[in-house]
Amino acid sequence: MIVDDSEQFLAVARKYLSRDGLEVVATATSQREALEKAEEVQPDIVLVDINLGDESGVELTHLLIDRFPHLRSRIVLISTMDHDDVADLVSDTPAAGFIPKNVLSARAVGELVA
Repeated sequence: MIVDDSEQFLAVARKYLSRDGLEVVATATSQREALEKAEEVQPDIVLVDINLGDESGVELTHLLIDRFPHLRSRIVLISTMDHDDVADLVSDTPAAGFIPKNVLSARAVGELVA
């Protein structure tokens, strides 16, 4: 599942990740929608944009793990920012790690959640 406030990014990411063999079972653009979709589809991995418009992807990471403990170490934070810009923020979360959007791939995701 991918959570991002940009419909355009969701479409592109879904296309490329699917082409690389990673099944995208759902997408969401807000915390509320992400929690609803996660309940519905029970994803194995969730990619979460750090900045969800007016909402926080970091906060969503905690909400998802509270509600779905099996997702611990199965959530990957993504952003247009570089790793150095978000390293402290990412290290304070229960996420498996971080991937900049410009290098997002099924392989990169697999390496983090393996």
